[in-house]
Amino acid sequence: MKKNIYSILRGTFLVSDDSFKNWRMILFISVLAIVMIASSHSADKKVHEIARLSNEAKELRSAFIDGRGRLMELKKESVVSAKMKEKGLKTSEVPPQKIKVKPQQQN
Repeated sequence: MKKNIYSILRGTFLVSDDSFKNWRMILFISVLAIVMIASSHSADKKVHEIARLSNEAKELRSAFIDGRGRLMELKKESVVSAKMKEKGLKTSEVPPQKIKVKPQQQN
């Protein structure tokens, strides 16, 4: 065991006669490490994208609620009548009447 550790530390296992097995294993482990790192970066990128989209959705919802509140305020009868008075119009004192049209009978 001491000999194996010593050969690893000195690097003689890479240049010995049966080093082809070692190089294949090192190459395989290196490829696996690269794939693992790429997968980790991809996952991190997706997490950041999800967080960004979540914040954007919250901002859009907030803007929607704010706009809906302003619209409800503008739709009030008191606000509409005040804006009408500014333009010189006033509300009618006479209530509206329903007009009924009877179909003509054909002979």
